[in-house]
Amino acid sequence: MAVSPRRADPELRLALIDIGARLLAEGGPRALSTRRLAAEAGCSTQAVYTHFGGMSGLVREMVHEGFDRLQTHFAHVADSDDPVADIALLGIAYRRNGGRNPHLYAIMFGTTTHTGYRLNEPDRQYGRYTLGRVSRTAARCIDSGRFTAADPELVAHHMWTAVHGIVSLELGDYLIPPYDADTCFETQLVNLMVAQGDGRARATRSIAAARLRAVGLEERAGGLEERAGGLPAPS
Repeated sequence: MAVSPRRADPELRLALIDIGARLLAEGGPRALSTRRLAAEAGCSTQAVYTHFGGMSGLVREMVHEGFDRLQTHFAHVADSDDPVADIALLGIAYRRNGGRNPHLYAIMFGTTTHTGYRLNEPDRQYGRYTLGRVSRTAARCIDSGRFTAADPELVAHHMWTAVHGIVSLELGDYLIPPYDADTCFETQLVNLMVAQGDGRARATRSIAAARLRAVGLEERAGGLEERAGGLPAPS
């Protein structure tokens, strides 16, 4: 009688990704071994090969899982009649995802790597795909007359590079009072909208509205925090 192959446990897969990302971020490539992964996850070393085909496959899945979680955070942001508030809320979601998944965040962008793996173009394209939501929202800001820019993808890249920089500095504990992360993030959002052609007073109101909506999103994001095992979201 043939024995059916054992199904891979999705919860174990996620645990291995999170544990592996933490080991890699905290101890570098030498800290990431199948033996240590298995010991911390409470499984056999074979599980790494069952789920990922090996260590390089595990690191690739760390990259993809990081962007999947970002995409899920973005998906919780519903379109409203205020597209500037919507794009600000996507920035808040981006920051929240980085705060909840700091170890994955470093690996997603190649700042933490494994000696047997480097980001390739398909990996980067996988990450760029998440920017599509920001581009579409930027187009709505332009169509509404709030932004005077003509290229929504360029607007999205401006938003991405600016918010990414703040999140990276925040995770590195570089932003301290009086120029802490909350202060820099809030003023940066306003300045980003104004730079695209929005009025300062109107942009400030939209970002205040986005902040209120973000409180409501916190409950939905709670499930992601448990799944990811990350840090609390920034305030």
